[in-house]
Amino acid sequence: MKSKLALFLVLIMLISTMATGCTSSQTQAPAEPPKTEDPANEPEGPAAGEPVKVGAILPLSGSAAATGVKLKYAIEVAQEIINGEHPDIALPLAETMGLPNLGNAPIQVVFSDHQGNPEIAKTEAERLIQNEKVVSLVGAYQSSATKPASQSAERFKIPFVAGSSSSAALTERGLNYFTRIAPNDDMETEVFFEYLKYLNEETNADIKTIGVVFIDNEYGVHAAEMVDKWLEEKYAADGFEKVVAVKYPTDVTSVDTEVQQIKAANPDVLFHASYIGDITQFVKKYKEFEFSPKAVVNYCGGFQDTQFVVNLDKDGDFFSGGAACAPTLFSTMEVVDKINELFKVKSGGENIDGPALEEFASLMVVADAINQAKSTNGDAIMEVIRTSKFDAPYFSTGAIQFDEKGQNFYSASFIVQTQGAEYEAVFPVEIQTAKPIAPFPSWTERK
Repeated sequence: MKSKLALFLVLIMLISTMATGCTSSQTQAPAEPPKTEDPANEPEGPAAGEPVKVGAILPLSGSAAATGVKLKYAIEVAQEIINGEHPDIALPLAETMGLPNLGNAPIQVVFSDHQGNPEIAKTEAERLIQNEKVVSLVGAYQSSATKPASQSAERFKIPFVAGSSSSAALTERGLNYFTRIAPNDDMETEVFFEYLKYLNEETNADIKTIGVVFIDNEYGVHAAEMVDKWLEEKYAADGFEKVVAVKYPTDVTSVDTEVQQIKAANPDVLFHASYIGDITQFVKKYKEFEFSPKAVVNYCGGFQDTQFVVNLDKDGDFFSGGAACAPTLFSTMEVVDKINELFKVKSGGENIDGPALEEFASLMVVADAINQAKSTNGDAIMEVIRTSKFDAPYFSTGAIQFDEKGQNFYSASFIVQTQGAEYEAVFPVEIQTAKPIAPFPSWTERK
């Protein structure tokens, strides 16, 4: 049996060597081909002009489906810009059709639904790699799904560029084929504390006690851990103290008990790690139980989804959180404004939000890296991703570049606050479109 397997592997390597001359790659093949769990499933470069497949794993059904669909729209906009001619958009690959260094080959995104299930995310990553022959992966929004999917990509030496997954643990695993564009929850937590200090100084909010509300998955649990970390390392010395932590299940249908627990502790500020359906439930219950903290800060997730203000209108006012973009800034950022116009065609007029823009960026980075590498070989693509600085004029930082762990250290994140059912940039002061409002007015005062 072992001898037959050895003979099979030798034949596969011979076939792969003979096929190298048929690809459009302009880089010399490595002396030893990259090893995968199954060399027969290793992607080969396309003939000149043939589509280059990239897999996009998203929650297209399940509790986060509404968000997943918007992320899909954003990736489709990136695909449209890459494959079409858009000389009016100042982006790499916008002026030409497809990938010019691969015979103008178009990018073909193969979408996959992980349903919010980590195990499905893993099997879908493997299916896309082995059956669809994708040369890279993007996604998967929920950190709990990104974690196993990217581990599968690592085994097959396939680059995985996560757009909006925020768990800092994702870039602490020592993976060589994983990068992340969004700021992680560690970075966001530090910004949140600096924002709270700013509120205390500028609005006399007198925020001291902290409550943490988080979903019981990779994203939520790790975000909660980051609050403890930053309190211990730095911000307890500034007078901040955690008084309550409330964890809730991923399939939560009622948050009455959780909100009663929060109200009993009466923290000055809430740190929320929630998705759109969850945060909507909590805000409605805060109003019903007349609980008004002085401030609420939200990690990347539900609050950034523009459905938040659609669901809650002005009941969602005065909430805040990290964001990669805000519609109030579009008029001063020409590139993102044009991206948004393309997005609105697909979304029925809805503006692009931060997570969607980060997923847009993931495909732009992958396509740019493939084009620069002049190859669909995973190692060649990753070499470009690891060593290049990518233009990103749609972010306030204007660039994307990854550190040795795969984290984008130009992560564009600022604080927005909902005012009048609109997202206003409030911190840092250099990008303010409105002054922050704190403390929260009570629900009675809002009536």
